[in-house]
Amino acid sequence: MTTLERARGIPTSLVGQSEQTVALLHDVAITYHLADGSFYEAVAPTTLAIAEGEFVALVGPTGCGKSTLLNVVAGLVAPSSGTCLIHGDRLSGINGQAGYLFQAEALMPWKTALANVAVGLEVQGLPRDEATERARSWLGKVGLGAFLQRYPHQLSGGQRKRVGLAQVLARDPRMLLMDEPFGPLDAQTRAIMGDLLLGLWQADRKAVLFVTHDLEEAIALADRVVIMSAGPNASIIGDFPIDLARPRDAHEVRLQPAFVETHRAIWQVLKEEVLKGYAQANEAKA
Repeated sequence: MTTLERARGIPTSLVGQSEQTVALLHDVAITYHLADGSFYEAVAPTTLAIAEGEFVALVGPTGCGKSTLLNVVAGLVAPSSGTCLIHGDRLSGINGQAGYLFQAEALMPWKTALANVAVGLEVQGLPRDEATERARSWLGKVGLGAFLQRYPHQLSGGQRKRVGLAQVLARDPRMLLMDEPFGPLDAQTRAIMGDLLLGLWQADRKAVLFVTHDLEEAIALADRVVIMSAGPNASIIGDFPIDLARPRDAHEVRLQPAFVETHRAIWQVLKEEVLKGYAQANEAKA
């Protein structure tokens, strides 16, 4: 291990490997200290690597900690133990190299679509005119060139999601973190948004960590589908490469025999964990 690697806080076991990944979780565990003095071990020590240009979908039962792991990569949650490396450096705060698209909308209701996208660029230091032109360009890329002056309440749910996507991509982050971004949308709009995302991603292939409860969506979009067990002490129990040709149509690909076989194989692993999650939720209600 070099002096530089020691200074960057890289564990000996990760030297070399850390340089080959965009994001690396190594033995990351999450434990919560509850109000009654007890502890809840949400996520057991977990290791996950995301390579440059790789689209990874993280799937698991409700409450298994998949969003928590994404938040560790975002720098919003500090691991109780373990290490998170971003481009080889230990993450010790907010991950400024990532763009984050939440399930909840992050649009300012008093600003137009154009202003909502431009304001984040201005905060980054871009002059107003340049920020406005870049925002205009990205809104055109997501199919909203004719809606620049609409306020959020004047847009459909799918259109607001497009504005959110433009907000994130206009900043040109090195990786994308997406937490159930299309969850609230109807099935048809979800498929359209999936196609839009794949088309934009195909252009420069940033690394993506995509959290979803929808297995079909995960297979249609991703290069790898990673499965988490039900909590507590949730862990990764499956890591499936998706051998479907790109570019893909997020709806049409679901009709291919290879898609059906992949779905069947992953569901055999996931089904028992989903049932465990429902059982635990019912016990908690009782």
